[in-house]
Amino acid sequence: MANAAVHAMPDESGGWKDDETATLREVAHVPLPTAFGLFDARAFEHPSGRVYVALVAGDIRDGRDVLARLHSECLTGDVLGSLRCDCGVQLREALRIITAEGRGVLVYVTGHEGRGIGLVNKLRAYVEQDNGADTVDANLRLGLAVDSRDYRPAAGVLDGLGVRSVRLLTNNPLKVESLRAAGIRVSQVVNLATAPHARNTGYLQTKERRLGHTGARGTRVAETEVHADAPAIDAIALLGEIRPKVRRPYVVLKYAQSLDGRIATSTGDSKWITGEDERRVSHALRAACDAVAVGVGTVLADDAQLTVRMVAGTSPMRVVLDASLRVPDTAQILGSEAATTIITTERSTPKRRAELRQRGVRVEVVPESAEGVDVLAALAVLRESGTTSLLVEGGSRVITSMLAAGVVDRLVVGIAPVVIGDGTQAVGPLGVSLVADAIHLENRSVHGLHSDVLLAWDVVHTATDPDCPHAGPGTRRA
Repeated sequence: MANAAVHAMPDESGGWKDDETATLREVAHVPLPTAFGLFDARAFEHPSGRVYVALVAGDIRDGRDVLARLHSECLTGDVLGSLRCDCGVQLREALRIITAEGRGVLVYVTGHEGRGIGLVNKLRAYVEQDNGADTVDANLRLGLAVDSRDYRPAAGVLDGLGVRSVRLLTNNPLKVESLRAAGIRVSQVVNLATAPHARNTGYLQTKERRLGHTGARGTRVAETEVHADAPAIDAIALLGEIRPKVRRPYVVLKYAQSLDGRIATSTGDSKWITGEDERRVSHALRAACDAVAVGVGTVLADDAQLTVRMVAGTSPMRVVLDASLRVPDTAQILGSEAATTIITTERSTPKRRAELRQRGVRVEVVPESAEGVDVLAALAVLRESGTTSLLVEGGSRVITSMLAAGVVDRLVVGIAPVVIGDGTQAVGPLGVSLVADAIHLENRSVHGLHSDVLLAWDVVHTATDPDCPHAGPGTRRA
């Protein structure tokens, strides 16, 4: 069953539910200001009591070629930010696109939780997925329909708004077929791609393979020239095979450097070494991981946000290694755009920890090493709280510390066609005196990004890896 194509109609009996043919009634109409812009919120009630909400931007009264999105209700994704699906990112991206267009409508379709099986059954299906089923077989194992959604009420909302033809924001061919069957002309299908997360990439692949969805994952990074101008980029392949350890997350080390190995000039300038395409891939890598980490030196030098802005994706939890809590109150990384965790040591004061916690920042205290935060202890804290994939972006001290501790699983390096000379090296001393003792890499992949080159390798682990069965007491900390 795993490879069978399934294109389920909304009702598994082959027809529509009779009660969904009932007339909708408009019950409320009010301006709704949002973070994306001002919408006209118009609520339509079904005789069953179910309410559908249309968010209208601009003037759509002529009803022609209206940019439209039918968004199926998803509490876990839309409201709670679940990474198991792409629903929340799609909702926000659709509102952003409609606002940018200046004219369009998003219909929020209630009753579609879990492709129509309801919230509780969706959570039960998640249990089946954790036991090895894909999103299609999970429903089937529970004796439920693959997709029992009915789009006729949504079509009725569009009809009530006077919409006769749409440019439909969707990756789902069933929505297109359903609108056309209801008499709404679909003049264009506009794919709504998002940058996948490591936790939902299998879900997206299943929707493409078994439910006929198209364009859900954006431009994919492969061993070819990458044209990173699409709204979304699939950078999952760059991460390699994600296998978190017992005592730490899967760690991907990513940095950009000049051809001569510098990540900044002698004055500390690092904006921008690589071009926009390479930076967009970096944002897609952030969107693919649970967390992204830097040292406090990067925060002080660059005031890094560490959010996903250049592609449509979810911003990861931001992690700062800061032994004495030097991060300033004005730092962008403390903003509310994403969660922030600061890992510190007893060198920080209880008063400063309390101040940060009052701002909604998670603060964890771990042992210190000669260089600052104990890397192994920091990674253990993250793993214990559920982080399975960690993207480490620098700076030089953190890069060196991670490599020295033997905890890096994947190395991704963007190389720009510039020579800086004197400046900050990406990697500091590792205590390597013989080439045979160097950190070795394997499974190389090479990607062209306009004028930059992106290289990725797996790191060959040795006994310094704390999860290696041969790890001894000489494991290095930094």
